[in-house]
Amino acid sequence: MQVNRRSFLMGSAGAAAGLAFGVGSAIPAFAEGTQLRAMWWGSNDRAKRTLDVAKLYQSKTPGVTIVGESLSGEDYWTKLATQMAGRAIPDVLQLEPGTISDYSKRGACLPLDEFVPSTLKVDSFGADMLKLTTIDGKLYGVGLGLNSFSMFFDTVEFEKAGIPLPTIDLTWDEYAKLAVELAKASGKGGGPYAARYAYVFDAWLRQRGKSLFAKEGVGLGFTADDATEWFDYWEKLRKAGGTVAADVQTLDQNTIDTNALGLGKSVIGMAYSNQMIGYQLIIKNKLGITMLPREKKGGPSGHYYRPALIWSVGATTKNGEAAAKFIDFFVNDIEAGKILGVERGVPMSPTVREAILPQLNPTEQETVKYVNMLKDQVGEYPRPVPMGATQFDQRVLRPICDELAFERTSPADAATRLVEEGKATLKG
Repeated sequence: MQVNRRSFLMGSAGAAAGLAFGVGSAIPAFAEGTQLRAMWWGSNDRAKRTLDVAKLYQSKTPGVTIVGESLSGEDYWTKLATQMAGRAIPDVLQLEPGTISDYSKRGACLPLDEFVPSTLKVDSFGADMLKLTTIDGKLYGVGLGLNSFSMFFDTVEFEKAGIPLPTIDLTWDEYAKLAVELAKASGKGGGPYAARYAYVFDAWLRQRGKSLFAKEGVGLGFTADDATEWFDYWEKLRKAGGTVAADVQTLDQNTIDTNALGLGKSVIGMAYSNQMIGYQLIIKNKLGITMLPREKKGGPSGHYYRPALIWSVGATTKNGEAAAKFIDFFVNDIEAGKILGVERGVPMSPTVREAILPQLNPTEQETVKYVNMLKDQVGEYPRPVPMGATQFDQRVLRPICDELAFERTSPADAATRLVEEGKATLKG
């Protein structure tokens, strides 16, 4: 059938768009009429790439139809929760390191061990890479690429301001001064009000020998004093003019088009390294990329390698084998790899990685260089997050930070609430 790409892309930016990308055949590879539902969130660029890979897969796999559904970040999780309650989970769904443990433990995902290596040929990824998506000894997803936390910046605004570009040894104290200078020179926010970014808070804590979640047992890996220090840093920076205003930051749904940098409201953004491609598509000026600031020069970075995004198979699927085969194609087929590039992270497959390198544009090459540069900077990958981690991020941390930015609470009171509500949210 013909695909209305415009409708698909419009759906990716807001409400869901369910479309079938089918091709006919008299000799199906699976049971005739096999249909797979795939659901993910992301930019228009991600939707287009995913659509093109789905079409390519169908051209090589007669008898299979893939129905794609792309939503904005907040809408995605709301719809997934509804589908879980109705036991109508997509055959293939997108997760991330902060959510795979939560959703697998809630029964949303099908263990994939039975498909390895007969269908999912992921041995070349290396055992450590499979650990990134293994929960309680079972494989619940396949990483689609490697990435880490990062800081993006508008190089043109830096040049106009006469400020040297940030480097990997930038400290948090230096960042604060830099952000205020950029704000004064550009007329924009220097950077985000990043108190509400769980992954930035996690890196900040790891630089101090702590972590967002407990390293053993279930609970938080920080105290109210730690959170007070974190909140106090961002409040002082906001009041000094180094961050975007509260009403701008609260628009951020952890998507490119709602981020302050993506909206043109700040010079600096903090996000995952693979997202640089999506940001550069909507930002006119050339972006640069570096690590998050650190506590002190030469100290721990707080960074670690992580699977950028993950494909999992829905627990309610009737087509587990077919879903696993589509995921295998997504991560191992060279043609698919050339379509996907590094938008979902640097490919896990060494073969695909080598095949796509020559075709990458300058922005994509920068993300690969960044991931390679981190080799000597990253620490150990943390244990899987506990159940309730998603709710902690979306329903506890972000709302408390928004209240703080609007001056409806103090850093100390916000920290006390974060710990109390956080403990109540997390489960085994």
